[in-house]
This record gives sequence, C-alpha cells and structure tokens, in this order.
Amino acid sequence: MSRAIIAFGANLGDREATIAAAIRELAETEGVDLLQVSPVYESAAIKDAGVDHEAPGYLNGVVAVETALEPHDLLDRLLAIEAVHGRVRTEHWGDRTLDLDLIDVDGCRIDDDRLVLPHPRAWQRAFVLAPWLDVDPDAVIAGRGPVARLRAEASDEVTRR
Repeated sequence: MSRAIIAFGANLGDREATIAAAIRELAETEGVDLLQVSPVYESAAIKDAGVDHEAPGYLNGVVAVETALEPHDLLDRLLAIEAVHGRVRTEHWGDRTLDLDLIDVDGCRIDDDRLVLPHPRAWQRAFVLAPWLDVDPDAVIAGRGPVARLRAEASDEVTRR
C-alpha cells in the first residue's frame, strides 16, 4: 500500500456537493482507503495570465489515501471521477466543475507523458499546501522540501472555510 495525496478543487456548479460526491466515489474505489480529508479552503481562480478575480472562486482541499493502485491507475480513476462530474478541458487552467490532482505518492518521482510526480506546481500553491499541512504537518515534497516552509513562501492567498 502507498500513501497518496490528492488535491481537489471546483469553481463551477454546486461546488460543495460535487466535492463531497467525488470524495465518496474515491473512497468507494477498490484498492483505495480514505485516511483523511482536509478542511476546505477558498481561493481565487488562477489562469494562465495569473489570478482572475472575475472568475468564480474555488473551493480546494486535499485527501490522504492509502492505495494498492499504481500511480497511473490512480490517475485514471481520478480522471474518470472528474468526467462523471462534467469536467471538460477546453481552456488551460480554465474554470471547472471538478479538479482532482494526484500530488504525491510516497515521495516517488515520475515524469512521463501522462503523469508528473510530485505534482510540478504543488510546491507553489497555497491552495494545495495549506490543506496538505492540515492532514500531514510533517509533509515533504521530494526535491522541494518541507510543505510548511513552502506554504510560508507561497504567494497566493487562501481562506479556510
């Protein structure tokens, strides 16, 4: 079994209901045991050009799971859950009904055409780092350092709900 951190976010539709359903579906996945769910945070939308205060805000958080699934298989499950909830990819970093990102799997490093671990931008995003600290105050991102230090250095703002 591996420990994985999965970030969730949504800024369209009934955000709370979508996130709750997605977490439930993940927990019901064979080979996945839900360990912890972080508190939910609110953040502004980040687009290619930077923070977009005109776009609907996000609800964000993370879940910690233990899984027997290989990282690519877990990624496939996350993409399937997103699809069930109407996720479409028409704009890079566009608004979305649901975003599930595989952030870390036991500190392993993967870099291929489908998956990069640890997630390549997690170390810069307070909306990932803050909830991650809630579920694991001693977390470390391989190659980047302690999540607590990275959170202190992150420039984006998040508000705990």
